[in-house]
Amino acid sequence: MRRLDQLLANLGYCSRREARAWVAAGRVTVRGKVADDFGAKVAVSDVLIDGQPPEHPDGLLLVLHKPTGLVCSHDAGEGPRVYDLLPPRWLARNPALTSVGRLDKDTTGLLLLTDQTALVHRLTSPKNKVEKIYRATVDRDLAPGLGELFAAGTLQLDGEKEPCAPAALKLLSPREAELTLTEGKYHQVRRMFAATGATVLTLHRAQFGPLTLGDLTPGQWRELALDFSG
Repeated sequence: MRRLDQLLANLGYCSRREARAWVAAGRVTVRGKVADDFGAKVAVSDVLIDGQPPEHPDGLLLVLHKPTGLVCSHDAGEGPRVYDLLPPRWLARNPALTSVGRLDKDTTGLLLLTDQTALVHRLTSPKNKVEKIYRATVDRDLAPGLGELFAAGTLQLDGEKEPCAPAALKLLSPREAELTLTEGKYHQVRRMFAATGATVLTLHRAQFGPLTLGDLTPGQWRELALDFSG
C-alpha cells in the first residue's frame, strides 16, 4: 500500500504537490470510484489514472540499441543523451531510470536501462561475471598472439591496480575482432587494444549476458521482464 500522491509522483505522472490537482480534477479512480483523498493509502492494482492502469508499477527494464553520438549521462550539459529517446514520464520516475554500465559517446549497441537498483548491482558486479560481447575495428592488423594475451588475465592497464580479468578474443578479420569481457573497467575495450598499440576505430556491444539486440535499429528499445535470466 502506498499513499496516492506518492504513487503518482514515483511513477513520474506528476509531483506530490501536483497530485492534489490531479485528484481534485477527477483524473484518478480507486476501485472504480473517483478518488477524493490524495493522501489515502492505496493498492496499485486498484488505481486507474485517466482511465488507464499505472505504467510499470513494479519497475522498468529496457534494452536499447544505442546510436553513436549519445551519452549515458543524466546531465544534459554533456550533450544529447540516451534518455532523450524515451518517454518524458519515464525520466521523472523515482527511483530514476539509469543505464546498467555505460557506453561512451562513440560506442554503439546494446544498453540496458532500469530503475531497479538491485538489478543494476547484480548485472555489474564483477563477482557475477556477466559476459558482454563487443565487436571492434582497429587501425592496424592485430597480432596472432593477442588472443592468448587477453585470455591470460595478465594485461595491466594504465592507472589500474589489478590486471584485466581473462577475456576471450575472436579475430573476425585482420583488423576486426570480437571480445568477450566479464568486467567493466572505464573504457576497457579501447584501453585493452591501446595497450597493444592498436587504436579502436569503431566499437559495438552486441550482447549483454543472454540478451541481444534482435531486430532493434539504432534508437529503438524494447521492454524486458524484470525477472529475466541474466
